[in-house]
Amino acid sequence: MDAEITIIGAGVIGLAIAETVSERYSDVFVIEKHTTFGQETSSRNSEVIHAGIYYPKGSLKAKLCVEGKMLLYEYCRKHEIPYSNCGKLIVATNEKEIAIIDGIKNTAAGNGVDLELLDRYQIEKLEPEIFALKALLSPTTGILDSHSLMKRFETDTLNNSGQIVYGSEVTGIRKLREGYEITLLDADSNNYSFTTRLVINSAGLTSDKISEMAGMKDENLSIRFCKGEYFRIVPPKNRLLNQLVYPVPHANLEGIGIHVTIDMGGGVKLGPDVTYLDSNVYDYRVDAGKQESFWKSARKFLPFLEFNDIAPEMAGIRPKIQKPGEPVRDFYIKEESERGNPGFINLIGMESPGLTSCLAIAKHVLSLIRN
Repeated sequence: MDAEITIIGAGVIGLAIAETVSERYSDVFVIEKHTTFGQETSSRNSEVIHAGIYYPKGSLKAKLCVEGKMLLYEYCRKHEIPYSNCGKLIVATNEKEIAIIDGIKNTAAGNGVDLELLDRYQIEKLEPEIFALKALLSPTTGILDSHSLMKRFETDTLNNSGQIVYGSEVTGIRKLREGYEITLLDADSNNYSFTTRLVINSAGLTSDKISEMAGMKDENLSIRFCKGEYFRIVPPKNRLLNQLVYPVPHANLEGIGIHVTIDMGGGVKLGPDVTYLDSNVYDYRVDAGKQESFWKSARKFLPFLEFNDIAPEMAGIRPKIQKPGEPVRDFYIKEESERGNPGFINLIGMESPGLTSCLAIAKHVLSLIRN
């Protein structure tokens, strides 16, 4: 075999897996179609370290998020990755939402996450410029510099003698008697193949297509591109907020509402919204016509915000396996021996809280590797 383990995809999850498995195994390869790491979902998100509040009890999302946030804070401290344990408020702006946040508090408690219920006076002491009747304070929520995190994973993988091949797209996977043959198309439009004992599919937005190449076509695991757009709060009003502020989430957790996130540079974003795309196209345009709807959504809890205080920022795409209107779906992380593909580990539907969970996901994937 040319490689012991091949990881397809160099987003934050693929790189976390690469760093982890390359500490234990030699001949680890990472294949990435872009010219550098993290060019899709991993670099187009809110960069939030989530607490593990909303996810169904017992789900991989709940378990790996709660474990992952602690691993991530520890990793950031150890490796001097820029981060801030700034905290988050989930706000109720009417009586109906007060009942909803009571339920959120119970869900979080079931996942081992403690939230503090605040009244208007307590909210005003923390964030004097927002409006909320009640709020939940999440003290373990934070933000980080995801680029620095991915760069560290890349560096450690290379230091562990792992290899990362950029600018090469997987075009075919053939199961062998032992292992797999992977065919690639490089940046010069040349095809070449190599063999590997194990495959870890961490291809994000195209993870379902990679699985299909190995003979595992499954409509239940089809990725649906779900776009999220962001607007930024322009200076000086970006300095009126100290922490993250979230409204109550959408039904079925399709999204968690137009929320306020602060980045490590002091910028403040509103978003993302939730729009399922009609086809799986890489549409990163921001619709300036959405400015009014973003403004109206945010003004419910940011009364100081005027229409011209926000401007288009960026867009990202979530790799959802949850169809519109469906109940929340869990991460799909599985070694596929049962489907006739021993040594093939699929990670599909790795949306939020994938960034928060990346180190816990890496540990989980390591446990699935069969020697």
